[in-house]
Amino acid sequence: MVDVKGKWALITGASRGIGYQATKFMASKGCNLVLHSRKAEHCQAVLEEVLSMGVDAYVVEAELSDFDAIDKMLQVIEDKGTQIDIVLNNAGVQIEYRDEYLKTPMSDYDISFRINTMAPMKICYHFLPKMVERGFGRIVNTSSGINLDPQQAGYSASKAALDKVTRDLGSKYEGTDVMINLADPGWCRTDLGGNQAPNSPESAIPGVVVGAFVDDKKSGRWFGAGDFYGMTIEEAVAKAEKDIVSPY
Repeated sequence: MVDVKGKWALITGASRGIGYQATKFMASKGCNLVLHSRKAEHCQAVLEEVLSMGVDAYVVEAELSDFDAIDKMLQVIEDKGTQIDIVLNNAGVQIEYRDEYLKTPMSDYDISFRINTMAPMKICYHFLPKMVERGFGRIVNTSSGINLDPQQAGYSASKAALDKVTRDLGSKYEGTDVMINLADPGWCRTDLGGNQAPNSPESAIPGVVVGAFVDDKKSGRWFGAGDFYGMTIEEAVAKAEKDIVSPY
């Protein structure tokens, strides 16, 4: 299992929901953090929390539908000289539920693909070369188990696309210590998931972070948080490496 103490992780959408849970967990394991939100002030409370846990951390901001803003965010990280070892692409958007799904506006697809597919892949493409150069890296892209729900077509399509490009990209790194996997937090009571969701945000841990700790040189896997609920990270890693097979 990877020891993340002293490593640096970029976590998008770190200010609330699943990203906040992942942030606290990684800090508890000694991982230094770059915390992303749309606006820096959204992350001030969690920044203070993780700094009090003894790790190093700072905040970056970017509207993920704006690719120029992403470039500026990435440049801030580069200018600080931060070596990103782990990326948790958690941030996402779920557009309004469309009861009249045959009238779904094309703008639903546009904004969903920008934030849920293109932004995380842009971040992947930026950090992968340096991960390869150093011989270590972990990327976890946030998937979704949504299915048979045309009322949320933009969201579900963008997540399906993220699954596809993540698995395709991961095939190029299979057998190396640069690993790219997917995590599904399940339907949780967050701003995105809504109050009617059956699961608490805490239930997503350790499933959404297990991809940062696995150490078997396999990529392209889909880790469902429900499969790891109630486990320690050590138990979760053992299960992930034993039971969740690579698609290659």
